[in-house]
Amino acid sequence: MRTLGIMAVALLGMAGTCGQAADAGLVFPGGEGPGKGKHIVLVSGDEEYRSEEALPQLAKILSKHHGFKCTVLFAIDKNDGTINPNQNDNIPGLEALKTADLMIVFLRFRDLPDEQMKHIADYVAAGKPILGMRTATHSFNIKGKKAYSKYTWNGKDWEGGFGRQILGETWVAHHGRHGSQSTRGLLVKEQAAHPILKGIKDGEIWGPTDVYAVHLPLPGDSQPLVLGQVLEGMKPTDKPVMGKVNDPMMPVAWVKTYKGEKGHTGRVFTTTMGASQDLLSEGTRRMLVNACYWAMGMEGKISAKSTVDLVGEYHPLPFKFGGYKKGVKPADLAQN
Repeated sequence: MRTLGIMAVALLGMAGTCGQAADAGLVFPGGEGPGKGKHIVLVSGDEEYRSEEALPQLAKILSKHHGFKCTVLFAIDKNDGTINPNQNDNIPGLEALKTADLMIVFLRFRDLPDEQMKHIADYVAAGKPILGMRTATHSFNIKGKKAYSKYTWNGKDWEGGFGRQILGETWVAHHGRHGSQSTRGLLVKEQAAHPILKGIKDGEIWGPTDVYAVHLPLPGDSQPLVLGQVLEGMKPTDKPVMGKVNDPMMPVAWVKTYKGEKGHTGRVFTTTMGASQDLLSEGTRRMLVNACYWAMGMEGKISAKSTVDLVGEYHPLPFKFGGYKKGVKPADLAQN
């Protein structure tokens, strides 16, 4: 009998700090392909944009089509071990970052305990590659006098916290109208030859999520790659909104570097797109997959015709607070 279906997905055997069951996360083992031997850890935990759906699908794509080993972690309910995005202080399994070649972050206002945050902070201190999606710009809202309070999204000593200092921006505001104006990605002309944009044309990046505002210019060596054109409606064929909202357009994807405390410089890709429904767009998926290669210094292996097809059944729920599917454990996702 084949175990866990054709994906041969292994459960992540690690107990959380709250003493929950060992099935806190998932491992997609990878195999043949450009990513063979590389380990990507994808960390989910947001209340609105269904990161608990987006990241397992992205992991399946990276594993099946590209050979990367992928570990997916979740916000886990302390009482019953189910995936609960509203449990903002528990993501078991972060010790997987010790062997990670890339960390993908899709978090929102997490208040993790020091023993969990330490794994993220150690990864950042090492100056290793990071990919941030959507609400990752405001990943943390750490309350009280905890060891890693500087990571908080509106921090003053470390201005803008993890989002601003590492990813390039923190939470600012909605720029498009939330829930009624979608986003079309237009390539920055001067960056059209960037490896992350390989195989992507104007308009092929799209998502029903709205454009986020950012402070311009972005800090440090940040380089915008994709601009977010605000559309009148929620279809990729809708017309752009006329007027100031698209003049200038806000960057929705950019690259930058950061220096870890140990002196190593890591590559960063950040996009304010990436909700689970956004992954229905092939252009958005290709951008994310290409960005993984680039962040790890593997841009020479990016192919304009690489496969970024969805893996298995994928019917993402609409983004909204409280809209997650209740009663799901990581083990349940392994069989989809």
